[in-house]
Amino acid sequence: MTMEQQKIYRASTTAPVNIAVVKYWGKRDPALNLPTNSSLSVTLSQSDLRTHTTASCSASFPGDDTLLLNHSPQDISGPRPRACLHALRALRATLEDADSTLPPSRPSPSASPPSTTSPRPPASPPPPPASPPSLLGGYVAWDKGGRDDGADSVARVVAGREHWPEMRALILVVSAEKKGVSSTTGMQTTVETSSLFRTRAEVVVPRQMGEMEKAIQERDFETFGRVTMAESNSFHATCLDTEPPIFYMNDVSRAAIRVVEGINKMAGKVVAAYTFDAGPNAVIYYLEEHNMQVAGLIKAFVPTEGWQPEQKSDDFWWERVSGGKSADAHFKSLEKEFSTLREGVSRVIQTRVGEGPISTDDHLIDEKGEPKSA
Repeated sequence: MTMEQQKIYRASTTAPVNIAVVKYWGKRDPALNLPTNSSLSVTLSQSDLRTHTTASCSASFPGDDTLLLNHSPQDISGPRPRACLHALRALRATLEDADSTLPPSRPSPSASPPSTTSPRPPASPPPPPASPPSLLGGYVAWDKGGRDDGADSVARVVAGREHWPEMRALILVVSAEKKGVSSTTGMQTTVETSSLFRTRAEVVVPRQMGEMEKAIQERDFETFGRVTMAESNSFHATCLDTEPPIFYMNDVSRAAIRVVEGINKMAGKVVAAYTFDAGPNAVIYYLEEHNMQVAGLIKAFVPTEGWQPEQKSDDFWWERVSGGKSADAHFKSLEKEFSTLREGVSRVIQTRVGEGPISTDDHLIDEKGEPKSA
């Protein structure tokens, strides 16, 4: 084997997390990963949440393709991992076909390559997945499209993070356990059995998409918050309408809803908005100017780990609650909910609207092709 064949090629990137404020649920084509409804997400800062991925190839690698997630081998026999691996090879093939000076990651047609060399993508590959919102930063829509081949099901930027940089998100981590019903299984069961599903996909979501895009363009948090909460409720109502019903939220989730409602009632307007994906963790959106009213108050009652060092408790509100003044009655009525949050929230994550993927030279595979230690 030549020195060139022994060389390890690596490419790495970090990518953000996004939390949908208008959620997609159901696939009109599972193989192509095409959604039944459009959706809109907020991309979150990589300073607080991100994935870090290295793709590496070499003719010297033994055996078949492998995937390590947090140093643990993963099963890649399913259609989604195969589609991603095929997409990587197809992108590389396009680059090599356009530039003959690039080192080949696949054998030349005239050669009889060793079995460890990655082949040219097959003529009938598994279809690539649709373009996900996390490929873009800021406020991102994923249009469901209408074409059978999915060519018009694409992500687009509604507004960059610089358009509304004051957006903040507080994540109350209730459980990191694997879901009892996966999103993929749950959404397809909903499509097949829920009587609410069609109305949500064809009537409710299109209306909410229009309202949400307008709210973002106008930086109108009250509308943003109202639609975010209504949409989350609609999504989970559809899950409950599934047969058998799907319960993603729990008592801690419901306590978070009551607390957000209490904050908004005290403020006299919508300053905080909850949303829940397919799980019990609460994501609370708010603007920087309302930091003390939202994050400060919650920290006063839920002093768990994860708070940013500079985050102060809202002592003024705390004093009013503990002092029993007239304004305190409402929060006194939420004593049970705050107790539930203290017991059920394992940690918090404070973050903000952020950027899209970032290329990096910090590789998770070393120059010998071995995984780096944690």
